Amino acid sequence: MQIVTLTSDTGLQDYYVAAMKGAILNQMQQPTIIDISHNIRPFDVANAAFQLRCCYQDFPKGTIHIIGVDSEPILTGEKVSFPTIMLFRGQFFISNDNGFFGCFLDEEHPDELYQFTDILNHPEMVKFPTKNCFIPLAKRIAAGESIGSFANPTTGYKRAFMQKPVIEHLIIRGNVIHIDGYGNLITNISKSDFDRFGEKTPFTIKYLNKEYYIDEINETYNNVTMGERVALFNSSELLEIAINRGANGSTGGANKLFGMRQGDPVHIEFTPKGSKEDFDSLFD
Repeated sequence: MQIVTLTSDTGLQDYYVAAMKGAILNQMQQPTIIDISHNIRPFDVANAAFQLRCCYQDFPKGTIHIIGVDSEPILTGEKVSFPTIMLFRGQFFISNDNGFFGCFLDEEHPDELYQFTDILNHPEMVKFPTKNCFIPLAKRIAAGESIGSFANPTTGYKRAFMQKPVIEHLIIRGNVIHIDGYGNLITNISKSDFDRFGEKTPFTIKYLNKEYYIDEINETYNNVTMGERVALFNSSELLEIAINRGANGSTGGANKLFGMRQGDPVHIEFTPKGSKEDFDSLFD
């Protein structure tokens, strides 16, 4: 059984996802097709990398991930980008070399990396490349062909812009990098960033509307009453700001209630005992 995942920016309104799945079913023996997301913002490879990074470890070795976000290769000029295959921790990732790999890997490195330069001899693959190029490459991998027999080893890959938190003295300056279907605000502030300041150091999480600050981290949403704001580290150990039982389509998620959008700032200010901020609070 070959597991193939699909991530794209095509949306679900048109025939594109059906065409991709039909091509997989037509070219592979009994594949299992898993949708990661087809609602990636157009050309937002950083968000595609975020989505894959949060779930790839839940798949078994040998899984093939096809990333159809900003998928059309650039075959002329200075900014050439070829279809690229990455082997990482026993799984395969097929994407245009558009910055996805750099965002996905962050500080890590691929186990193996290959460019499919032979697309220059197959102009028919350039149109709808996710279907006409990436899926045929996945077919060859699933059939057990050596990737080196049809693609060229490489070490270089592009890195799309990815917002990273800035850690200063007693403050972490982060951003909302994703808003999920519930309207929860997922930031780029990790638990390891937070833990640098000590387990019991007082802090305040501030965002767009400073009246809605949060000064504690909870383990689950239900640790606070329904409708109350809550901050927690999610399963990917990223800081998340939410409304318990609040969701888009019902009472409204944190994004709507706080007027927050992807890219907006989220800051954590720490006030350890003896700091200027802690001293000033005595006179409030």
